[in-house]
Amino acid sequence: MPSRAFSIEDGNLATASVNVARKKTYKDIDLSFAKRLDGDIFKKTDAAAVKQSVKNILLTNFAEKPFLPNFGGNLNSFLFNLSTDMDEDLIELTVVEAIEAYEPRARVQNVSVQVKPDRNEVLAKVVFQVITTNDIITLDLDLTRLR
Repeated sequence: MPSRAFSIEDGNLATASVNVARKKTYKDIDLSFAKRLDGDIFKKTDAAAVKQSVKNILLTNFAEKPFLPNFGGNLNSFLFNLSTDMDEDLIELTVVEAIEAYEPRARVQNVSVQVKPDRNEVLAKVVFQVITTNDIITLDLDLTRLR
């Protein structure tokens, strides 16, 4: 469809509103798979859907997703490494790269990581912006060893 340029001859453009963009809503399935009263499952929308997606990407280990061996954040691998001063910087870089590569709906604002080697624990706080709504979301991840 050809686009049309508006000009003064088209009328009073100061009073008429011209829509140039559509609002896009994001919808994902809630991964708890809890059933609603009508038998359907719950859905996540907008910021909640993006937050769930970012969490899933970061908690996915490499080679877990078929045909995409480098998909995910692979954060669990940091739990069993020997701890060094470089670990926190490496985890921050890994988080930013994973979100930029696999979640186009989010823009990372800040990542802070705290490694507790004595407890085999990694605490990560990811602050990101949802692209279409400009909502600022904070995601706290607590990675610990189960045994």
